Amino acid sequence: QLQLVESGGGLVQAGGSLRLSCAASGRTFSSYTMGWFRQAPGKEREFVASISRGGVGTNYADSVKGRFTISRDNAKNTVYLQMNSLKPADTAVYYCAAERNGFSIVGEEYDYWGQGTQVTVSS
Repeated sequence: QLQLVESGGGLVQAGGSLRLSCAASGRTFSSYTMGWFRQAPGKEREFVASISRGGVGTNYADSVKGRFTISRDNAKNTVYLQMNSLKPADTAVYYCAAERNGFSIVGEEYDYWGQGTQVTVSS
C-alpha cells in the first residue's frame, strides 16, 4: 500500500514557475515508477511526466517537454515536478501516481493516486 499527498499548487501568472511535490508513505517508494498526470475542466486526464524507479529514465508529454522537469528523492520518498514557463493551457488539477510494474505513460497502468493539487495559470 502506498499513500500519496501532493502539494505546491497555486495561482501563478503566465511565464512563472511552480514546483509540485508528492510525498509517499511506505517503505517501498523506490520500487515504484512515479508519474504526474493532469486534468483540466471538461477534459480527460492526460499524462504529463514519469520517472523510473532509480530516477534515471524519464518521459514527458510533448506539451511540457523543455519546460517541466520530473525528479525524485528516494531517501525522502518524494517526487517533484518543476514547472517553468507556465502557460494558461497548463491550468489543471495535477495528480501524482505510482506504478508497481512497468514504466508507463498510461494512467490505467498506475496503481496508486494522490488527491490532486490545483494549478492555475493566469494570462
